[in-house]
Amino acid sequence: MAKINPDRLLADLSHLRTFGAEGSGVVRLALSAIDIEARHWLAGRMDEAGLDAAIDGVGTVFGRSRQPSPAVVIGSHTDTQPSGGWLDGAMGVIYGLEIARAFAESQRERDLAIDVASWMDEEGTFSSYVGSRVFSGEDPAEAIANARNRDGVTLGEALTRAGFAGRPLARLEHGRHAAYLEAHIEQGGRLESAGKRIGVVSSIVGIRDMRIIFLGQRNHAGTTPMPLRRDAGMALIAFAHRLDEVFRAIAGPETVWTIGRMELDPGSTSVVPGRAEMLLQYRDGDAARLNRLSERLRSLVNETDSAGPVRVSLSPFDAPVAPAEMDAGLQGQIAAAAERHAPGQWIAMPSGAGHDAQIIAPHLPSAMLFVPSIAGISHDFAEDTKEADIALGCQVMADAAASIIRAARG
Repeated sequence: MAKINPDRLLADLSHLRTFGAEGSGVVRLALSAIDIEARHWLAGRMDEAGLDAAIDGVGTVFGRSRQPSPAVVIGSHTDTQPSGGWLDGAMGVIYGLEIARAFAESQRERDLAIDVASWMDEEGTFSSYVGSRVFSGEDPAEAIANARNRDGVTLGEALTRAGFAGRPLARLEHGRHAAYLEAHIEQGGRLESAGKRIGVVSSIVGIRDMRIIFLGQRNHAGTTPMPLRRDAGMALIAFAHRLDEVFRAIAGPETVWTIGRMELDPGSTSVVPGRAEMLLQYRDGDAARLNRLSERLRSLVNETDSAGPVRVSLSPFDAPVAPAEMDAGLQGQIAAAAERHAPGQWIAMPSGAGHDAQIIAPHLPSAMLFVPSIAGISHDFAEDTKEADIALGCQVMADAAASIIRAARG
């Protein structure tokens, strides 16, 4: 089997970290100037590895192997959260790059095709999973026209400024692509607490992102008696408390929900807020339970709106993401490779985080591999993973990829 080069792998990860470095973390929002710079660097590294690399019309960096079909696509994302860690997404992309190089250097694997992807905007600066959605066949026109970042810049405007607009799109090739593999840090503490080094992902959680708006009446905070107020801020707070009670009553063991943003207008202690907004996200691996949560949320919004005196409305903040099962055969290949390199040190586990793999899975057999996150921390500057675990995960994925391609050849 091809041997990955741990020093080269870690060197590339460390260099990618310099694009947007802040302390121990990284700030590299999708289509920011530093993200664009990182994408050009990554395309150059793919070219040096012998791949035909291009940045496509939505900003995805895609390196296509010159070897014949069948090919395995290995990828993840290189954009980050507003205060992100250095490995979230980036590790999976550099795994693909290193595996492509290792195969090219191997007498036995040099004719095996690895295509490598850094998908655009997994983290949702404009709209989540843009690159993998387009790769899977979605028409990008609506997202390009309507998706906006927090500053009001549309995705289309950002792509034009970057020089990517109108370029050919990286698309799934059914006659070529046999599977999609993605590696990621766990972003939780299950592996570390279990003393394991590899997670074979069995399923990926579904996600709903919702915007809830409260419209009251802006007024003077000193002269408006409490019974006469239409306080949008207090309505939001009361709603949030009730929501927590309602969701707890129907939640399963893996259900989670988060109010990630609350805004009051005008945001002055001397003014009764006339408008308030919250962004709510909830996740579960059970599609039926997700639907029950959505139904109960709609009922709660309608009840609160009818009761007054503040009007309440509900709308999607981002496109819903369905739960996804990972391909059983691919899971078996990863598990077999994990057992070869780390006997007894792997477990099968679900993912509580969303990933591009769940977007691609309905269109192409897909699987994921996790490595431990130190202290279970992610989406934070403190995110980290042991170098030995990073290298182990890459070797396991390389072995699995080779086995998958050979099985696809028949």
